[in-house]
Amino acid sequence: MKLMFASDIHGDIARAKQVFEIYEREGAQKLILLGDLLYFGPRNTLTDGYNPQAVIKLLNENKEKLLCVRGNCDAEVDQMVLDFPIMADYAYLSIDGISMMLTHGHKINKENSNLQKGELLVHGHTHILCIEEFGEGNIYINPGSTTYPKENNPPSYMIYENGAFEIKHLDSGEVIIKLVK
Repeated sequence: MKLMFASDIHGDIARAKQVFEIYEREGAQKLILLGDLLYFGPRNTLTDGYNPQAVIKLLNENKEKLLCVRGNCDAEVDQMVLDFPIMADYAYLSIDGISMMLTHGHKINKENSNLQKGELLVHGHTHILCIEEFGEGNIYINPGSTTYPKENNPPSYMIYENGAFEIKHLDSGEVIIKLVK
């Protein structure tokens, strides 16, 4: 199974459309969104593409493709306009013998994850792409942010296929970091 991961769209329709174009081009079976779907938060400036109503429409039109967890900028009022669940703080996914905890990262993170030995923690929130080991054989993966990358990171997303995780540049598709499990 091929999966695409993206995080922190923050209501930017241009980036949301780009995510779905890449999803189709990559041929992924599921798009996992790691929170902060519609709103931008008080620390971020508005992008030219900020249009949460258009993002709502795009997400609802593609709801069967999505698996989502709640970000710190996602609220119950967002759930009222979306036709698929977004309010779970985390989800577990087991694929190809790899167990992953999927979350946004504001509540559950490397310091507070309760993972079993060897499990992966996949979250957004920091807007900084990363693949690193921690704990007892655990791996932390952050696909970065599509809309507000930080610390000189480019906008990015991640593809999982056949035991390999590739974080890619959103605009060029260039592989930035790769992990093979």
